[in-house]
Amino acid sequence: MPASLNQPAVCVRGLRKVYSDVVAVDGLDLEVARGECFGLLGPNGAGKTTTIEICEGLVAPDGGSVELLGLTWEADAGELRQRLGVQLQETQLSEKLTVDETVRLFRSFYRRSPPVDEIIAMVQLEEKRRSRVGGLSGGQKQRLAMACALVGDPDLLFLDEPTTGLDPQARRQVWELIEHFKTTGRTIILTTHYMDEAERLCDRVAIMDHGKVIALGTPPELIASIGAEHMIQFAIGEEAARLDLGSLEKLDGVRVARSENGSYELQVSELHLAVPSLLDALARRGIPVTELRTHSATLEDVFVSLTGRHLRDE
Repeated sequence: MPASLNQPAVCVRGLRKVYSDVVAVDGLDLEVARGECFGLLGPNGAGKTTTIEICEGLVAPDGGSVELLGLTWEADAGELRQRLGVQLQETQLSEKLTVDETVRLFRSFYRRSPPVDEIIAMVQLEEKRRSRVGGLSGGQKQRLAMACALVGDPDLLFLDEPTTGLDPQARRQVWELIEHFKTTGRTIILTTHYMDEAERLCDRVAIMDHGKVIALGTPPELIASIGAEHMIQFAIGEEAARLDLGSLEKLDGVRVARSENGSYELQVSELHLAVPSLLDALARRGIPVTELRTHSATLEDVFVSLTGRHLRDE
């Protein structure tokens, strides 16, 4: 029987996976609603890819349970393979096949599938239809991998780092494909370490670190949780004495101050107060500013606030 529409598309309970002495996933609990685009964010080694691979049935967990669309891999593997779409972090396709032949091959694996012409048009590869995979650009190969993930008309789509290594134009094209799939009301699980990608595409995100979820919510909720609307980043002359973080936190509008690699970062609630206050304090001490930038708070800033390091740190 089909699962109730009120049931979550993904329900993970107590998930655990250990490789030798490395705990990749550590008692993870997660629910993803139907029709949601859900992002798993975190640096390399956070456990997000392992979590996705367990959900995809590619890796067996050491503990916990996974339920997808009301089904489990233990009891319903055949049905799940028909209803899931998967784009791996690296997709190896036969370079001697054409785009058309590749789509037809993957289409043969499923009971239901849109026409080949429709699939190729969806990923904007009509002009490359007769081209061999080996002659495609990186962005075109990524769009073909997306076509292979969509060819079974899936109810649940897994995308693991779908735009890593792509140029800005190719990234935007992949984003448009994901946004088109979102309009159909089906469910997407997306892993990424690009914060602009998550903020644009995801309804909710979970930030992972060391195999656990350390924050969960909509992008605006998570950004609001650090209590700072803006960030100030600045650097001072090498000859100047290091600044005391406590004194920086006493400046008007400043909530938190930190330093890293010789530069400083301030979380501020009132930018119009913090910038003049900072510049005045530095001027009184005769400290030259060599660089000053401001930006609105992002998910990257949320991660730094929670862990003390940047999302792309290895």
